[in-house]
Amino acid sequence: MIRALFAALLLAFGLAACDLLDTDPKQIAPGAPAPALWEVTADGGQKAWLFGTIHALPDGARWHSTALDSAFDEADLLVVEIADLGDAKAAAEAFGKLAYTRGLGPFRARQDRAFNERLDAKIGDNKDILPSDIEDWAAALQIASASAEDTGENGVDRALMAGSKPVVGLESYAAQFGIFDALSPADQKALLRAVVDDDSAEDEAAMRAAWLTGNLDALTHLAMTGMLAEPGLRAALLEQRNRAWAEQIAPLIEAGRKPLVAVGAAHMLGEQGLPTLLEARGMRVRRIQ
Repeated sequence: MIRALFAALLLAFGLAACDLLDTDPKQIAPGAPAPALWEVTADGGQKAWLFGTIHALPDGARWHSTALDSAFDEADLLVVEIADLGDAKAAAEAFGKLAYTRGLGPFRARQDRAFNERLDAKIGDNKDILPSDIEDWAAALQIASASAEDTGENGVDRALMAGSKPVVGLESYAAQFGIFDALSPADQKALLRAVVDDDSAEDEAAMRAAWLTGNLDALTHLAMTGMLAEPGLRAALLEQRNRAWAEQIAPLIEAGRKPLVAVGAAHMLGEQGLPTLLEARGMRVRRIQ
C-alpha cells in the first residue's frame, strides 16, 4: 500500500509513474468523478487548459469527464512534467548519476538506532535498496518507491500521453533528480524521515477521493500538512518549479499552441499554483470542472 507521504510525492512528481501499468483511457468510463480543470484565456483570445493529475490510481478508476475530454479534443498540444515518462532506462541513468557520493559510507551507519529500527519496520527484507554511499534524498525515494512496488496502480499522465497529441515535457529526469540532489542536508534528512515515519493509508485514500471529486481544500490540507509543510521542501519541490513552469507555459499559450497542461495536482494549489501564477501574468483563468 502506498502511504500518504508517497501519495503527496505523486501529486508533485512523475518520478514513480514510469514503473506503473499502462492505462487505456477509452476503458475508463466517464461519469461522476470531476478532477479539477481550468480554462486559460490570454489577451488575444488564445486558449489553454490546466489539469491537475495524480500519478497513481487503482486499476479501472473512473476519472474521465465530458469537460476533460472536450478540453483534450480541443487542445493541440499536451504539456506534461516529463515527456519520456516510460523510459525506465533514462530514469535509472539519471538517478544513478546523482544518487551516490563516494565516501559517505554505509547508509545505516549514518543514521541513529531508533531511525534504523523504524526503517526496518518500513522496508522489511528490501535491504538492498540502500547501498553504501547513497545520499539521503535518494534513499528517501528508494524507500517510498519500494512501498509502492506491488500496488498495480496507474498514472493519469501516461493515459493522456497515450492519445494522439504532440507532447512537450517541462522537465527531464535529470532535472527532477537534480532538484532533490540540490536540497540542503537538513531538508534531505527531513524528507527521509518523513518517508520512513509516514504510515497513514487513510490519508492516501482521502487524497485520492479529494482528487477525484476536485476538492481543492481537502487536497491542499492533505498535501501541505505533510512533507510540503517543510518550507525548504515546499520551495524546492513545488514553488520554484511552478515559477519555472509558468515561464515555459505562458509563451506556448501566447503563441496559440492551445496546450493542455497536465501536471501533478499539487502544482495547481494556492497562491503559488499555476492558475494563480498565470492569472498574475494577465491571463483569464476560469475553473470549468
